[in-house]
Amino acid sequence: MEKASTWTVHNVHIVLEDRVVRGSVSVVDGRIESIAEAGLDQAAPSGSIDGNGGWLLPGFIDLHVHGGFGGDFMYANHESFDRITGFHASQGTTGMLATTMTASREAIEAVLDAVTSYQQDGMPYATLLGVHLEGPFISEKWPGAQNPAYIRDPQLDWLKAWTERYPGLIKLLTMAPERPGSIEAIEWMAENGIVAAAGHTDAYYEDMKKAADAGLTHAVHTYNAMRGLHHREPGTLGAVLTDDRIYAEIIADGEHVHPAAIALLLAAKPLDKVVIVTDAIEAAGMPDGAYELGGLAVVVKNGTARLREGNALAGSSLTMIRAVRYLLSATKLSIVDVSRMASGNPARELGLFGHTGSIAAGKAADLVLTDADLNVERTWVAGRSVYSNRDS
Repeated sequence: MEKASTWTVHNVHIVLEDRVVRGSVSVVDGRIESIAEAGLDQAAPSGSIDGNGGWLLPGFIDLHVHGGFGGDFMYANHESFDRITGFHASQGTTGMLATTMTASREAIEAVLDAVTSYQQDGMPYATLLGVHLEGPFISEKWPGAQNPAYIRDPQLDWLKAWTERYPGLIKLLTMAPERPGSIEAIEWMAENGIVAAAGHTDAYYEDMKKAADAGLTHAVHTYNAMRGLHHREPGTLGAVLTDDRIYAEIIADGEHVHPAAIALLLAAKPLDKVVIVTDAIEAAGMPDGAYELGGLAVVVKNGTARLREGNALAGSSLTMIRAVRYLLSATKLSIVDVSRMASGNPARELGLFGHTGSIAAGKAADLVLTDADLNVERTWVAGRSVYSNRDS
């Protein structure tokens, strides 16, 4: 790993917030110093990195990722975290939320402890920006691949204890807003800087409106594990599609959500309210075979992960760069639009957009360089190289 320094990447198509320009980006001490527009055939500054006419994008921010390359955040150890963050850095991710499963209080606290320690010890690859608690306050009707043995009503005393012990660590919490005590918990989270998210939920439309009024602003893996749309009862999905206070996650792999349903989401939601996530598990980057998720047996066949018992989809083997390529091929979105969904929108939702999430002077040099076909070649976090498949 190279230390942060002064360097320039040139001969690239630079994906900005509102347009694509051709030219170069200079980095000083981990921050973007300047963006210079120039033809791709312009002479290279001495010692600069040649982008070979590829793409330079802001690093991806994954709000919903459980693991990768044989690691799972529930294993709660640094070796596993290195495997996850190293693998996803190789796929263009520069920041992520360590996502837990519905589990015992003790198992969740072990993850909170381990992430705190990992952050303090220095993170060599993609940055763990915090924790996403997916459960255990979800619906028994929509467990998906969550372990139903640990589902319970919201426990506000747990949340208060966790935020006191781990201040600022929990960034997002997935819950079923129809459960008793949910509205009080959502109000408290909104007041304490935690994104309240609807997921694994049987909420009716009115339940969702009450939750949004209380401060809920996010929907987890839209369409999946939630009450669907009916013309007389719009349900959870109807609220997500029509309430612009709510960010909508999408697992863009062509399997979790049909392309026509993705098109419906994009037609209904403002594009700045759509967020790409992977929901990746330890099987991401690994061959087909037997794996585990939240203590439940998973079988991966042809890259698709399903529970051994019940056959429910169990996360994914998706990566952010694959999701970006899929949306570009399956929709009419531009690379600028897709980049915002993979970087800018999640940064905004976490309150980090002033620091990261786009390529702009003064921001952290969280960057990903790809070839013309959007295959990742290099990834930088705060100007430091955390992945490269190139010699220079």
